[in-house]
Amino acid sequence: QVQLVESGGGLVQAGGSLRLSCAASIRTSRTYAMGWFRQAPGKEREFVAAMNWSGGRVRYAGSVEGRFTISRDNARNTLYLQMNSLKPEDTAVYYCAADEAFAAVVRLTASDYDYWGQGTQVTVSS
Repeated sequence: QVQLVESGGGLVQAGGSLRLSCAASIRTSRTYAMGWFRQAPGKEREFVAAMNWSGGRVRYAGSVEGRFTISRDNARNTLYLQMNSLKPEDTAVYYCAADEAFAAVVRLTASDYDYWGQGTQVTVSS
């Protein structure tokens, strides 16, 4: 069983920065694709960023590319999302997700992930 716990959300003014963390309890003998998704009120959950196990392959949603950076520390079993130049439209609950996969695999679709955290609220004021 994989457990994911997000932290680092909060209230920030437009143009500010936040760093989200996702602590994962995973089997060290397995490899996992991981990603970040978000869901704003009244909207569907949407892809934000994803990374393969080794970290060499990353993907971003067009709306965040150039502003957000995904990274991971496998020694600490932690996934990060550095969010810069935040905009009010970035306001959402942000979720960490994991899926057991070959080391080179990146997953971009929510339905491809088996494990989810509880989410952390990010609110950007104008």
